[in-house]
Amino acid sequence: MRRSVKWSLVRYGISTAAVAAIVAVYFRWPHVNEMTVAFTLLIVILLVSANWGLRHAVYLSFLASAAFNYFFLPPVLTFTIRDNRNWVALGTFLLTAIVASQLAERAREEAAISRRRQREAERLYDFSQQMLVKGNVIALVNALPQMIAATFDLAGAAVYLRERDRVYRSSPDYMDVTAAELRDTAFSRDHCCEDERNVTLVPILLGQRPIGALGITGGRTSPEALDAVCGLAAIAIERAGAVETLTRVEAARESERLRNALLDSVAHELRTPLTSITAAVTSLQTAPLDQEQRREMMEVIEQEAARLDRLVGQAMEMAELDAHAISLDLRPHSMREAVDAAIEELEGPLKAHPVDVRLSDSLPKVEMDLERIAKVLQHLLENAAKYSADSSPIFVSAEVAKGRLCTSVADRGSGVDDFERMMIFDKFYRGQGQRYRVQGTGMGLAIAKAIVEAHGGSIEVTSQSGQGSVFTFCLPLQRVQ
Repeated sequence: MRRSVKWSLVRYGISTAAVAAIVAVYFRWPHVNEMTVAFTLLIVILLVSANWGLRHAVYLSFLASAAFNYFFLPPVLTFTIRDNRNWVALGTFLLTAIVASQLAERAREEAAISRRRQREAERLYDFSQQMLVKGNVIALVNALPQMIAATFDLAGAAVYLRERDRVYRSSPDYMDVTAAELRDTAFSRDHCCEDERNVTLVPILLGQRPIGALGITGGRTSPEALDAVCGLAAIAIERAGAVETLTRVEAARESERLRNALLDSVAHELRTPLTSITAAVTSLQTAPLDQEQRREMMEVIEQEAARLDRLVGQAMEMAELDAHAISLDLRPHSMREAVDAAIEELEGPLKAHPVDVRLSDSLPKVEMDLERIAKVLQHLLENAAKYSADSSPIFVSAEVAKGRLCTSVADRGSGVDDFERMMIFDKFYRGQGQRYRVQGTGMGLAIAKAIVEAHGGSIEVTSQSGQGSVFTFCLPLQRVQ
């Protein structure tokens, strides 16, 4: 308070000195026009009003009127006015000075209000952006008081939610607002301000429904801004709750889809080798077979058992990849090594398809787990063989693009339509028109995608109906020295 009074006296002194300076200059200036003096004094009054307020401007108006009368209206150096017209001039000057001061003061106040509202709007925007990054209700309500206090420069903030019947505070030490006060405010619709404690309590409304209350200490936040904060908080809490519910519904739906896909895969893949093994064993036990027939039955049992082992191995590998429980043996290798290993492993399935390998010797080496990248190529080549007509060629090529080595496997099959292209890398997904014609579990491409992404790469498919498909996976080259 002392400092405010002292600063106010300094302003009065500066105003008085300004009038004295103007009078001293113009009084010694011969043949000066009274209107010039009046307008100069009026300009000073407007400047004081615009910067220091109406109180100083009114004081300066009376002081300037007295000085104008004493030094410039005849007879000079007296407060007597000889001509009645000068009375009108002096009164008009004083009235103009006061009215102009009031207008300048109003403009100053409106400018200050506009600046305050702009700052509040910017803070509300920052506040809304911070709330959007919170993905669940628990994280949001725990961080909400601290976000409000930090955004609006408050000493502390507390939020009460009726649904949870719990108070969340900006810090454990902030206890300026009690839980009872917040509960009472949550059932009201009015702001409650306590100047002694510098505490403000505001209800949080979602439309017309009260869902909680906000208590703050310190700051000069306007009631409109506090209402906006509470409205944004209510919407954010409701949105986070809706997102959580939607996430649970989507998770349940995805779980159901995967369960059905897994059952479908088991029904059409695992039962087939089991049926063949059972039939072969029954024949060996009951039917009179010669040596050649017994050997054929044993081969059937061996082949179907290997098929079962491969299916179980794929399922276990997919589980490990999903859990990120694999470690990659990353070493510099050429892509030709992986292609040759994959073709050698698939010698049987590729018998009916000529494989055209187009790999330049100038291709750089890439840091990869050779065994797993070879497995990616195995899945792509096996798929190309399954979904292409016999004797149709399969093409393998590679090129460097945008700092990555991109390898493609192209076939001349029936192609993949746009709808299935979005789901073709999902676990257990198989084409609608091929699932009963072609054997498979729908895990091959999902495994290939997981392996490529574990290397920091990407995989995609381009296709044209009736013209075949091209599967391309890209691995980064930056890590190779």
